[in-house]
Amino acid sequence: MMRGLLFLVLSLAVTGASGQTVHRLTVDGAIGPATAQYVVQGIEAAEAESASAVILQMDTPGGLDRSMRDIIKAVLASPVPVIGYVAPSGARAASAGTYILYATHWAAMAPGTNLGAATPVQVGGMPGNPDRGGRDPDGGAAESGEAPADQSGGGASATERKRINDAVAYIRALAELRGRNAEWAERAVRESVSLSAEAAYREGVIDQVAMNTRALLDAVDGLRLIPDDGEPLRLADAMIDERAPDWRHELLAVITNPNVAYILLLVGIYGLIFELANPGTLVPGVIGGISLLLALFALQALPVNYAGLGLIALGVLFMLGEALAPSFGALGVGGVLAFGLGSLLLFDTEGPGFELSMLLVAGVTAASLMILMGTAMLALRAFRRRGVAGRAHLQGEQGEVITTRPALRVRVEGERWRARCNMPLDAGDRVRVTAVDGLTLTVEPMDTGETNDDGAV
Repeated sequence: MMRGLLFLVLSLAVTGASGQTVHRLTVDGAIGPATAQYVVQGIEAAEAESASAVILQMDTPGGLDRSMRDIIKAVLASPVPVIGYVAPSGARAASAGTYILYATHWAAMAPGTNLGAATPVQVGGMPGNPDRGGRDPDGGAAESGEAPADQSGGGASATERKRINDAVAYIRALAELRGRNAEWAERAVRESVSLSAEAAYREGVIDQVAMNTRALLDAVDGLRLIPDDGEPLRLADAMIDERAPDWRHELLAVITNPNVAYILLLVGIYGLIFELANPGTLVPGVIGGISLLLALFALQALPVNYAGLGLIALGVLFMLGEALAPSFGALGVGGVLAFGLGSLLLFDTEGPGFELSMLLVAGVTAASLMILMGTAMLALRAFRRRGVAGRAHLQGEQGEVITTRPALRVRVEGERWRARCNMPLDAGDRVRVTAVDGLTLTVEPMDTGETNDDGAV
């Protein structure tokens, strides 16, 4: 508590001395729901705390369309100037990152960075023009699995052309709003072209090539990035306030990874199945319940295909039925197949950083099938095995005649039983049980020389 108060006092003192504060938000990796929430809340916090500007530093291969649009809406609506900065050297703003950089009030890149390859990825299928086999005009593979669209529309489906045209209109609108190169922006979408930092500056795609953050702030010092927004910016001596993602955003970023969400879903489902099949175990039920809730939270933030989710639910019901009422594999195998097909259709995206691993799906499906088939084989073997409890297990057991008059009595497994036999017997003869009728055994004499279970003659 005291350390927090001391930090607040020092921050206020430094801010008062410099007079200006700039918040820096850092996007490092694929853009998803966690990234969008972090950036949107960061921009809102900058407005609430009267920050002079926001630096949005990016190094991203792209991400989800919905998350990208949430960030762009926040940037366009922000009363605080948002400065886009692709850094450090070696970073990139590909795909969704290009759109966001176009939306910022001031776009800058560090030397040795690049942007572009903004063709939207086809949902649920292979991107690009099938006639070109997913390769760029120069013969190289398109970055992040994104292939160039046919500008003439000759080999593309109607849905693909609509998606490309919508993306072109969107990025052109951003370019025209900020006074940047709209023609190259369209090429970045239609042809998946990319530019280095220096080339982007020459083409009018960005406003500056900045060696570092201080050079970036010096360049915008004295500018009015938002029209009719009072005094020009005075950022030459501004303090940079780092706003790193907190633990909640980090947790959301982890669980909204499709592979992690899928694993949590599996742990939850199998934990509950094991708990229902073995009531009172508790630990699988607790772990399964927590994992399932986390998985559902992640799924509501991701673009989910409800047909895939329905198939997974059907598969779970079948596997649950197999666990509670064994059907020797019929329900179990059907459940595993439905679960595997649902897994393939679960996520409506193939964006960079958000692909569901097919090896994971295949491995889980194969393992589930092997477990259920093994369980079914054990159940079938147990069903065919002779009973070991109750009267049924007496059938085939050996015994000894005790008396023949006035009624036939035999000793089997140390117990005296009434018996009947179609052949004459004498006391001491060895017999075998052939049937059990109530408290009466039907027996037959054993052949001479036949051994009992202990090997005695």
